[in-house]
Amino acid sequence: MVKRVNVNYSENRGTVLPGYTQSIGFIGTSRPTLGFVFGSQSDVRFEAARRGWLTDYPEYSNQFMQNINRQLNVTATAQPTQDLTIDLTADRNFMSSSQETYSPEDWANGQPGLINEMGNFSISTMMIGTVFSKSDEFDSETFEQFKQNRITVANRLVTDRGENPGQLDEDGFPERYGKTQQDVLLPAFFAAYTGQDAESVNLDAFREIPIPNWNIKYTGLMRLEFFKRNFRRISLSHGYQSNYTINQFQTNLDYNDENPFETNQAGDYKNPTLFSNIVLSELFTPLLQVDLETTNNIQFLGRLEKDRQLSLSFDNNILTEISGNQYTLGMGYRLKDMKIVTALGGRRRVLSSDLNFKADVSYRRNKTIVRYLDLSNNQVIAGQDIWSINFVTDYAITRNLTALFYYEHTFSEYAVSTAFPQTTIRSGITLRYNFGN
Repeated sequence: MVKRVNVNYSENRGTVLPGYTQSIGFIGTSRPTLGFVFGSQSDVRFEAARRGWLTDYPEYSNQFMQNINRQLNVTATAQPTQDLTIDLTADRNFMSSSQETYSPEDWANGQPGLINEMGNFSISTMMIGTVFSKSDEFDSETFEQFKQNRITVANRLVTDRGENPGQLDEDGFPERYGKTQQDVLLPAFFAAYTGQDAESVNLDAFREIPIPNWNIKYTGLMRLEFFKRNFRRISLSHGYQSNYTINQFQTNLDYNDENPFETNQAGDYKNPTLFSNIVLSELFTPLLQVDLETTNNIQFLGRLEKDRQLSLSFDNNILTEISGNQYTLGMGYRLKDMKIVTALGGRRRVLSSDLNFKADVSYRRNKTIVRYLDLSNNQVIAGQDIWSINFVTDYAITRNLTALFYYEHTFSEYAVSTAFPQTTIRSGITLRYNFGN
């Protein structure tokens, strides 16, 4: 059944050593170390500082940096039957950059300085378990589940870390793990929108195993006598893609390694790593598509697409939900061997070519809703309904010259009263000449 599997893993590392004063070269020198010359990422700043190879200029302000980028991509193709093809993809990307203030005096004594690490992370995942849950500007089943998951996650954190829950706050949360604490919010959010149980969801922010996404195509209906007799081709398609993304993470400079139980102003534990926001996205490309052509040259396309994106901000505890649905109906017709008499160039000629017609009608509705964790308030801040009509016809005048006529009409009406409806019309004739054979 499995026709192809491809696994690609790449890891790129780099080190920037500032203030280096000695000569450098390849083969001819081994400074600062032979391993460094050949690309080793072992830390060489302490050795270089002890040997006096770094500048002692007091105003020098460049930073020591170490970068790392890991990428994993897995693709596979399976054919359970001759007419069914399944393409699977899974990926994981991690990128970080560590920066440290330049200090040859401290490094000479083997003492690292204050390290600031920042980066981003993404991994393929699956949210299909909640895709059809009720969610509008008035109510959201998944968002309510997210809020309920927080206390479950908070209790799990206390138990897993062997701590005493202490006195519960007014919302029933244990001490040091409040309802807006980062370690509580992230797993609760991920569990709710991926359809997992908060009692068993992974509590780590950086997931290790990517979940495969897929594209499916089925052409087996042509084996049935009815379709074989009335159609030249017919195919069904379905595609799914979902990602979990940490847009930016960075070291919490207010966190003290020597006092990990220190709390912030809200009475919660300080996190060693801070997240700006995390995003869960989902895209059906398409949810379902039917593409066919009849024996009398009529073409039909029906396509349904669905997408959503959830962005949770840890700065203000706001969830931004963007969702959209698009419906497309397309018709086409091929008029074979249409003859046109022309006197182009002063000579009477009879052109014979297929005249192709194609028309698409699509409707898209998208909406952006802001949901507040601390307030019972949802707001629609953006969105629109878009109608689009596209028509194109083409005729091959010669083997290299094709004439096209097109007409595009788009009308959009916005979900907020501050934006005006908009209509766009484009139409024209195009002559396309191919200089190839």
